[in-house]
Amino acid sequence: MEGRRVKRRPSSGVKESPARRAFLVGNTVFLLLAAFICVAPFVNLLSVSFSDRVRVAAGEVTFWPKSFTVVAYEFITNSSRFVDSLVVSLKRVAIGVPVNIVLIVLTAYPLSKSKDGFWARDILSWYFVVTILFNGGLIPTYMVVRSTGLIDSIWSLVFPTALPVFSMLVVMNYMRTLPKELEEAAYIDGANHVQTLTRVILPVSTPTIATVTLFAFVTHWNMWFDGMIYMNRTENYPLSSYLHTVVVNPAEFMRVNSDMSGNLEKYLALVSIRTTSAAQMFLAMVPILLIYPYLQKYFASGLVMGSVKG
Repeated sequence: MEGRRVKRRPSSGVKESPARRAFLVGNTVFLLLAAFICVAPFVNLLSVSFSDRVRVAAGEVTFWPKSFTVVAYEFITNSSRFVDSLVVSLKRVAIGVPVNIVLIVLTAYPLSKSKDGFWARDILSWYFVVTILFNGGLIPTYMVVRSTGLIDSIWSLVFPTALPVFSMLVVMNYMRTLPKELEEAAYIDGANHVQTLTRVILPVSTPTIATVTLFAFVTHWNMWFDGMIYMNRTENYPLSSYLHTVVVNPAEFMRVNSDMSGNLEKYLALVSIRTTSAAQMFLAMVPILLIYPYLQKYFASGLVMGSVKG
């Protein structure tokens, strides 16, 4: 139409210089290259798990499966030891992560108080800090676990790491930055410490709690050394310890799977240690890949918004 004018978006008045454009291009290329370096091993691992053992042995598999097959996953699902270790890891996470979070919160909350509110704050804070710098060592820790009768039990994987001190310090420092008016308003309304913690402090500490929850989950899921030293029977290994056996000692892997259901010789003609290891390691990463995107949104939000107004 003749009388209609096209509105133009206002210009910011800032022109990008050639150096600025070159920086943006270089930065984009660098980030894409870094992302490729991070993702490439996982893609290769997945491709190997779906490829034929002969093509894998010949070095033909890179980022796309060759002679596509799912026999490695069939071998895993028929392996009772893999299922047993997966169950142990799930139990460990289901018990260990809540224990970690409860102890972190119950320890961080009183230590976040001022010295007037909790006279032993500095003493206990230094007590926990010293445990980060110094520890009893492997042998004393093993002797404590053995003397308490926890060997070959799920509790030997939970109790020694029940309170991650670093995560506790992170939560404690976050709680110290919260406005004191939040607690004062709760106390004026008649709330006690438990109600203040559960109804006021924890809701505004969601980003930090979500972060340490992810740390606890990844730690329990990936730790393999404690399973090797505290478990005498391979059927009690967590998944990470079992996978360590697969990668480091293939002969032991075949031995512990010698009683698997089905025909072992038939599978050995179709799979190799590399294909089965790739399949098992990829399956072990699935829970991390599922939970990380959900908790990632809390990482960037560390500020309390809208809590104190006036």
